[in-house]
Amino acid sequence: MAFRGKTMFLLSVLTAIMVWAYLNYPGPPLSFELKEWKRTGRFFSHGDFKIFYQDVNGKGRPEDVLLCVHGFPTASYDFAKVWEGLNGRFGRVIASDMLGLGFSDKPYGHNYTVSEQASIVERLLKMLAVEEVHILSHDLGDTVAQELLRRFLYRQKSSSKGAQYLKIKSLCLMNGGVFPETNFPLGSQRLMLNPWLAPLARLFNYYTFKNSFGKVFGPDTQPASMDFVDFWALLRWNEGNLVMPGLLQYVAERRVNREAWVGALQKSTVPVHMIYGPADPVNPPVFADRYRELLPEATITVLDNHIGHYPHWEDPMAVLMAYFGFLEKVSPLTQPPAKGET
Repeated sequence: MAFRGKTMFLLSVLTAIMVWAYLNYPGPPLSFELKEWKRTGRFFSHGDFKIFYQDVNGKGRPEDVLLCVHGFPTASYDFAKVWEGLNGRFGRVIASDMLGLGFSDKPYGHNYTVSEQASIVERLLKMLAVEEVHILSHDLGDTVAQELLRRFLYRQKSSSKGAQYLKIKSLCLMNGGVFPETNFPLGSQRLMLNPWLAPLARLFNYYTFKNSFGKVFGPDTQPASMDFVDFWALLRWNEGNLVMPGLLQYVAERRVNREAWVGALQKSTVPVHMIYGPADPVNPPVFADRYRELLPEATITVLDNHIGHYPHWEDPMAVLMAYFGFLEKVSPLTQPPAKGET
């Protein structure tokens, strides 16, 4: 019995060591592409936290400034495949990593909210002396953009004459859960939304991440192996895997704030467009029907049937064409001649 008890004790110690090693195994090193993205970016302070952002001068008109807002669980690097094209159209392109994601700080136990993420964006733009923007957003970024739009409409209506506030010139969304009733989180996300099961997220590794994350892409537009590693490296940066359950509370916020955020789209005084990949299990095709029903004044581009939840990664050229087509209607590069001119 003594031998058996000693054996069980040693096995328990060995198991504890293996679990500790597993939970503390470092994330993969940054690829050359991620190192370059980080090197060309900057950081600014939000309270005690550092927020990563990109701010580049493009080839377009100086007054045309674009704000890119990324989704969950990724980062501003999502826009890498359309970055060059966007810089060719705009005079300035800005994108930040949300608190808890990408290269930004990822405080454990923090109360992550959509409102705070929107305030961080507003603070960044104020610091950069940007007063007017076009917005291109995706996934969680769509929800942040809805909150920015809600604030813009409120200030537009209530601000005293001459008061300064961020002005939105146009809004283009991509595959976001803007309607809670047509948004269906993945099984891994539902697990992390359960307070009793959320601690199990610590057991996620690259292979469980790849299996879950790959489901949101179209079957023929899966990321390359190195892309999956890059996405995982960004998630693991600063132990970001530990804050995923906290960040996911935006799913519940969408339900609580549905009237305000959907209402902002319905009452929008700026042009609204959606670029939608229909092979999206999180926002399946019923979403497009709901979009047309609730937002008859807005427009939508439905991409090829094989494009999933990350259209700007899966088919960047189609996204650029759809986005530039929308912009040409609402903010044309060339102004039509005045009456009487030829």
